[in-house]
Amino acid sequence: MKLTHTKSFKADSAWGSELIALFGDISVRAHWTDQPYRWHKNTGREVFMVVDGTVDMHYRENGKEEMMTLQAGDALTIEDGEEHVAHPRGEARILVIENIYSE
Repeated sequence: MKLTHTKSFKADSAWGSELIALFGDISVRAHWTDQPYRWHKNTGREVFMVVDGTVDMHYRENGKEEMMTLQAGDALTIEDGEEHVAHPRGEARILVIENIYSE
């Protein structure tokens, strides 16, 4: 057994992570950040769940930038090829489930 305290996890740098588990090519990671990520598209689905904090998820739909706000407990499924970038409001802890070859 391995216990991970995701609500209090803190990395040395923005988007640092701790591997919680691997299921074949699928990783489950706890991330800590206080900075935006970068625009990107994944190869395969991603589950993005806010554990602590608030995150503004920006995404492009039909060439137009949109944004939704995610609170602690919110989970978002991002489909293969959807362009997105996460912007935390202050510190945030996030659980990400994705293919390890997704970028």
